[in-house]
Amino acid sequence: MTKKAIILKGARQNLKPVSDVFIISNEELRNRLVHLDGFLLCLRFSEVKLLTYRLDTLVKPLGTALIIRFLSRGACYFEDEKGKILEIDIKTFAALFIKTIKDWIEKKRLLPQVSQEIKNLREKTMNREKIRVSVDLLGSPIYLRTDLIFGLRSGGSVGHIAGVLNHLDHFTAPPVFLSTDIIPTVRPDIETKILTPPGRFWDFNEIPGLFFNTVMERTAKEYLDGRRISFVYQRYSLNNYCGVKIAQLMKVPFVLEYNGSEIWINRNWGRPLRYEALSEKIEMLNLRAADLVVVVSNVMKEELLSHCIQAEKILVNPNGVDPERYSPSVDGTKIRSRYHLDEKVVVGFIGTFGKWHGAEVLAEAFGLLLRQFPEYKDRVRLLMIGDGLMMPLVKKKIIQLAVAPHCILTGLIPQEEGPEHLAACDILVASHVPNPDGTSFFGSPTKLFEYMAMGKGIVASDLDQIGEVLKHDYTAWLVKPGDIDSLMIGLKTLIDDEPRRVKLGKAAREEVVAKYTWKEHTRKIIEKLKERCG
Repeated sequence: MTKKAIILKGARQNLKPVSDVFIISNEELRNRLVHLDGFLLCLRFSEVKLLTYRLDTLVKPLGTALIIRFLSRGACYFEDEKGKILEIDIKTFAALFIKTIKDWIEKKRLLPQVSQEIKNLREKTMNREKIRVSVDLLGSPIYLRTDLIFGLRSGGSVGHIAGVLNHLDHFTAPPVFLSTDIIPTVRPDIETKILTPPGRFWDFNEIPGLFFNTVMERTAKEYLDGRRISFVYQRYSLNNYCGVKIAQLMKVPFVLEYNGSEIWINRNWGRPLRYEALSEKIEMLNLRAADLVVVVSNVMKEELLSHCIQAEKILVNPNGVDPERYSPSVDGTKIRSRYHLDEKVVVGFIGTFGKWHGAEVLAEAFGLLLRQFPEYKDRVRLLMIGDGLMMPLVKKKIIQLAVAPHCILTGLIPQEEGPEHLAACDILVASHVPNPDGTSFFGSPTKLFEYMAMGKGIVASDLDQIGEVLKHDYTAWLVKPGDIDSLMIGLKTLIDDEPRRVKLGKAAREEVVAKYTWKEHTRKIIEKLKERCG
């Protein structure tokens, strides 16, 4: 019988397997508990430890404490990455329960307050539209990162935030970064203020984000008092409207980076929001209050036009890449050696394994490839870099197709290590799948531009912007989105034809350097802002 269990929840440790220790992610555990086999874990362990990023930002602390108590016959506790420990005993349960009751009572007052504030801000926004707000580029731009997601060390959002922040001062005074967490690869010389959310409402969906608006507005106002500000730039996050308030308070332009409707995302890739009507009002407030809305695709622009957002204030600006960080000159030898990839043709994928990434489609296509062409088993490997929601399904496909010995799953890696992992690959795959409701794919995958910058052969889904950026058999081999056979043929084509891989990679590198760098992305934002508010 296993003696101990370690649960990973928002922690970035990649723990190595240890005998008599059961290691599982929080997502995998919850999936098992939903099914009957979860009851087999009841009181199975003598000790249970949940590793998390920070104790003060642990979501659903009371519910999580109950789950690990369910698993343990003995001690159980939370531990964060700084070594802070909270033992889950009767005293802790009592404190968490009382706190949850207090938050529940306060929630009843908070929701009407937020609704009234949104109504007031909408009226102010309508009046503000009659007044031209000018931009002073000698002042510092304020970048707001308001997501209540902590411990992110890689992924598209990390790349995008660093990409814009690191290049703003090419066109403006030095920026100020107000964020709920540290973002790796942001230049260390950029002034950063971490705004720590208060430990409130974590047992209630969506409420922490609503409550955080007042806290962030107050803290930002105090921190920025007396400064010369040029504009407020906010990466929109669910239920946040403090960018609107700060910009109106300081009488400066408000730039909103909009990466898709949170209402749609939760309906289609998660669970419908409980306070969806309120969230929709907040989303529309941000879009209408913004002097400039930056979107990454024409599909997103069309969505905003359908909501009567003015066309002249929308900038379509695809994602980009730092071509010096991601380059054919990056050495992947260390990674190839670590995973015994010498003399192999390596098919690579990097991502957060979201529902739109099609990582499970790639796993199935690779399995089909080795089944139909068993001679590839000795010389081809699949390297999947990262982790996330769809990883359990990816693992299931790999086991079902009996290709586990030919696949390497690295788990989460820091953003800084992404280039050398990609450099270890010969072929890079963007296997994105269509939206589940049949609407157009609105994304602009950062991995796409990173792949292009690496100068590798690319196999990619011919899906909306992906198919607009890439040209078939010129900068990539394009395949039918979500089609296992088409993807398998694409993989086989580039595995068998090294000269074609080299040709495609060279053309892709030239294209991305000419059109899709983060510096160029940022320049377009400033030019459009000057046009709107000059």
